[in-house]
Amino acid sequence: MPRLFTAIEIPRSIADRLSMLRAGLSGARWIDPENYHLTLRFIGDVDGATARHFTDALGDILAVPFRLKLNGLDSFGGNKPRAIFASAEPSPELEALHYACDAAARLAGMPPERRNFKPHVTVARLRGTRPEAVAAYMQNVGLVSEAFTVTRFVLYSSRDSVGGGPYVVEAAYDLDDDEDDYCGGYDFDQPPLFGIDR
Repeated sequence: MPRLFTAIEIPRSIADRLSMLRAGLSGARWIDPENYHLTLRFIGDVDGATARHFTDALGDILAVPFRLKLNGLDSFGGNKPRAIFASAEPSPELEALHYACDAAARLAGMPPERRNFKPHVTVARLRGTRPEAVAAYMQNVGLVSEAFTVTRFVLYSSRDSVGGGPYVVEAAYDLDDDEDDYCGGYDFDQPPLFGIDR
């Protein structure tokens, strides 16, 4: 069973700029630009019935497009750095979309998200990288603020791996406050989703 999560895709023009942040940093495994994303709600491995309930609930989310801005580099892990990421500027619309995805997960029978929502785009995963090296990297490599309009979110699946993809878009959900114009979700007359019977 694949791992599931909802996310915002990163436009290719911005992904290309993020990819230029790659520089000599020992222990860094750089994420491929086509796998950049901003996670809204991580689900993990679930059974087929739960996946179906979750995707049904996602289809009921109505939201309007909004602007999203990447505004700097940071790292996770403190003295044992494990990732470098581009942080996203919080906004009411982004928070609302995160909470809507969490509500959809709870409707599908999953527990509420307990981690604080820190919107970001991972650009590198680190192993054995010294914190001083990460600090020097971030001091020397800057991120020019980037903004783009979010017009949809997606449901991704990923296979068990070391992280960083490849990710598959299983469904796309347009952001539009007109329910008649809504486009997304699953067609259950199509072949099995995630390789399971519906």
